[in-house]
Amino acid sequence: MRFNHLRIITRWHVSNIFNNLVLRVVTINPQEGMLVSLSENFEKLSNACGVAGREEEVRNLMIKLLKPYVDEIAVDKLENVIAIKKGKKAAPKVMLAAHMDEVGLMVKTISKEGFLQFTKMGGIDDRILPAQKVIVYTEKGALLGIIGSKPPHIQKEEERKKVLAYDELFIDVGAESREDANAMGVKVGDVVGFDVKYAKIGKDTVIGKAFDDRIGCAVMVETLKQLEKTDCTIYAVGTVQEEVGLRGAATAAFGVDPDVGIALDVTVAGDVPGVREFDTTVKMGKGPTLTVSDSGLITHPKVLRLLLDTAEETKIAYQLETGLMGSTDAARISLTKQGVPSGTICIPARYIHSPVGMLSLKDAKNSAKLAAAAIQKIQKYF
Repeated sequence: MRFNHLRIITRWHVSNIFNNLVLRVVTINPQEGMLVSLSENFEKLSNACGVAGREEEVRNLMIKLLKPYVDEIAVDKLENVIAIKKGKKAAPKVMLAAHMDEVGLMVKTISKEGFLQFTKMGGIDDRILPAQKVIVYTEKGALLGIIGSKPPHIQKEEERKKVLAYDELFIDVGAESREDANAMGVKVGDVVGFDVKYAKIGKDTVIGKAFDDRIGCAVMVETLKQLEKTDCTIYAVGTVQEEVGLRGAATAAFGVDPDVGIALDVTVAGDVPGVREFDTTVKMGKGPTLTVSDSGLITHPKVLRLLLDTAEETKIAYQLETGLMGSTDAARISLTKQGVPSGTICIPARYIHSPVGMLSLKDAKNSAKLAAAAIQKIQKYF
């Protein structure tokens, strides 16, 4: 879905709430704001295209979703969207971060026969790529394709035993030659997303594309919706390029210069066959996960205490996680300037970094409830 009807007016503006940094301030007509449920927002966000570095469609949607709950929206030079809900001057500045990008592919070469070879944008297991339906996003529009490989019927026995690396695969869009592919609009650098649509499959279980981290984006909107009044000034940031190095969070945090940072992301749900309890004890449907430490962050003790106390006082079931490889935007926020006390609220999800993820909407709703309640208590800790 494209949002070409979204009327956006941009202008360069110097704002004192951004430490005199120059940003593009965004305004839209108030009636264009979307006042809908978390699940409806999540469905729209999941179905949108936002492969790392090409997040425009998601950003336009986020502007629309955030507008009813904030006082100002801006876009920085790296294209992070920053929505501000103003509080009292002496109260802490809180940065909420949820990344808008998703893992995907990018066209690397076009063969003379018209097949597209690609590179990966973010961490994707090569084993899940063959035979996936994909969408190639060109200047002329979206093209459907399929990731192909040498058919197993004509593979040698040793070939059938090995995992095909991504550079042995190709995307077939039905072109007959390189010239034909070019005429269809395909160019080197076009991004490629998985052709998957959001669906509800149980009482509160959903499946779909880009749950990492569109659910964080939806939870961020829901958190603002629940924060009718707060003394803190909230900077709700939809970050770019998280999947390729937490890049958007680094630049956004430098401009915002927050007192506290909270990333809203997903984590690996280990409640599937073959996963040891030592690997992870996190389970889908058992509540938000609070990161104690990961490969990029040791959660600040005051932030962890804030989140734990809030969860217990509000009777929100939660899980604790430590030692997982990978990290979130909180890692980059925490290292901004002289340091920012930071932590993470994660939604357990199965099958992340694959074409289709799965999670519980109950976990997402409780994550928003926890984030909103924690912000209301933040002045007691900072």
